[in-house]
Amino acid sequence: HSVSRASPNLTFVPACLPPDPAEVEELQHFVSNSKRLFVMTGAGISTESGIPDYRSEGVGLYARTDRRPVQHAEFVRSASARQRYWARNFVGWPQFSSHQPNKAHLVLRDWEKLGKLHWLVTQNVDALHTKAGSQRMTELHGCTHRVFCLACGDRILRSELQEHFEALNPTWKAEAFGVAPDGDVFLTDEQVRNFQVPACRKCGGILKPDVTFFGDTVSQEKVSFVHQRLAESDSMLIAGSSMQVYSGYRFALAAREKKLPIAVLNIGPTRLDHFASLKLNFRCGELLPLIV
Repeated sequence: HSVSRASPNLTFVPACLPPDPAEVEELQHFVSNSKRLFVMTGAGISTESGIPDYRSEGVGLYARTDRRPVQHAEFVRSASARQRYWARNFVGWPQFSSHQPNKAHLVLRDWEKLGKLHWLVTQNVDALHTKAGSQRMTELHGCTHRVFCLACGDRILRSELQEHFEALNPTWKAEAFGVAPDGDVFLTDEQVRNFQVPACRKCGGILKPDVTFFGDTVSQEKVSFVHQRLAESDSMLIAGSSMQVYSGYRFALAAREKKLPIAVLNIGPTRLDHFASLKLNFRCGELLPLIV
């Protein structure tokens, strides 16, 4: 996989101090003592690849706009909601799909190769861990690079769907007003009105990205699988997540119950600061490469 070697894109990264040597040493000690490290990542690990997140102070979507992500029930129920979602996604896809892993993604891939990392769970849907080469991994909320039919379950690649969009909308053009997380962009209702959305080619059903939208739940099968990987682990590292979403936070609670040491690397407060063994307030792509 090609990986950008350019400087990190800090547009969507909150300001923070450079790593403190004493705290680097603490994380080094934590990782060195781990034999089966369980890592959970969130949007804060991908902001250095130029992908905005929702909650970062000052630079996240919620801080910059009053826009909110699509809700699962609205997407399923409303044809106009789907038209709006897919039109915005169509415009944003070329840029979103071109984002590349940053140093933090590569470090976690290398830890896996070295046998340090037992399992990686990402809350992100951007495929950057896959592009980096991670394999011992669960995409907790799915991935925008895949699409499936709500009726028959048929799956296609998102890149293939882009070609269907282009064929259905040969003269449709829209300029985006800003970029949001998860491949979304801002468009006006007027721009969206004439956008054509394809149905499933097999059964005519509704196509949806293979992601867990807000208001939906992660499958019990996937939750059980992740709990099993956590049960095999001896420590937990959370990188780039405030853990505000319960689907991820539940695993931190399970780790606390098992009395596993927990380290948190995130700019800004998180839901588990009060019970983490170690809390570090630095950029993932700056600190993780310092750990050997």
